[in-house]
Amino acid sequence: MVREAYAYGSTTAASNMEMSGGGGDGGVMSNMKPAWLEGLMAETFFGGCGVHENRRKNEKNIFCLHCCLSICPHCLHSHRSHPLLQVRRYVYHDVVRLGDLEKLIDCSYIQPYTINGAKVIFLNQRPQSRTCKQGSANICLTCDRILQEPFHFCSLSCKVDHLVYQGEDLSGILYRFDESDFTISQFEGLRMDGSEVIDDDGHMIPSSIIEDPLQYRASSCSNEATSDSVMSQEPEVIKKKKKKGSGFLPGIVLSLSSRRKGAPQRAPLS
Repeated sequence: MVREAYAYGSTTAASNMEMSGGGGDGGVMSNMKPAWLEGLMAETFFGGCGVHENRRKNEKNIFCLHCCLSICPHCLHSHRSHPLLQVRRYVYHDVVRLGDLEKLIDCSYIQPYTINGAKVIFLNQRPQSRTCKQGSANICLTCDRILQEPFHFCSLSCKVDHLVYQGEDLSGILYRFDESDFTISQFEGLRMDGSEVIDDDGHMIPSSIIEDPLQYRASSCSNEATSDSVMSQEPEVIKKKKKKGSGFLPGIVLSLSSRRKGAPQRAPLS
């Protein structure tokens, strides 16, 4: 696979390059994010689509790599010739399958999570209740989240932001991908009238939302692991107990509150 920046969204970058007077040595553009990458990390997914607000299943869970925006399944027809990326959700945060994302960008040293038999990568860093002290464990170089060895980043944005902060060349981690890997045919499993998606392993995933708290086993501090576990737990359904007393036969129930002690009576004197 050839490593080089993909052309999608390059018109904005090119105009910025011309305004800055660059273009000779290429150093001006080396650490700039391409439009599709910046859009993928900044977009808001799983909100209602404004174009199809009156349609069912209108959540925006697809990212168009050509238009650099999120769309819903009803928008697929308008983007049928564009490369498309499906975004899923795990414990209320956006994830993308590692198999899809690694065709676009180098995902090495980003900690993946195995959910429903598939490895996924978080798009952005997640809030954490408590930050562990540096030196105590292997942590994310950007947000200090505890990670497993040998990973250095907990999300895609953490890796990209770290490289930009260090002034490194992003073109070294970007791939020129094959558009045939991101065609509209991959969304044939999406049902407009229901809420089921069948993944490659045959698991039913409601609305492309992956929720599997029992498999969430990230290495972290005890407090953080506890908070993640609590956050991912589904609310338990509490069954109300039926009121007792309806099964007793009438006339047999004795009301204790109605029993009163009468005035003591003495035996008559003889």
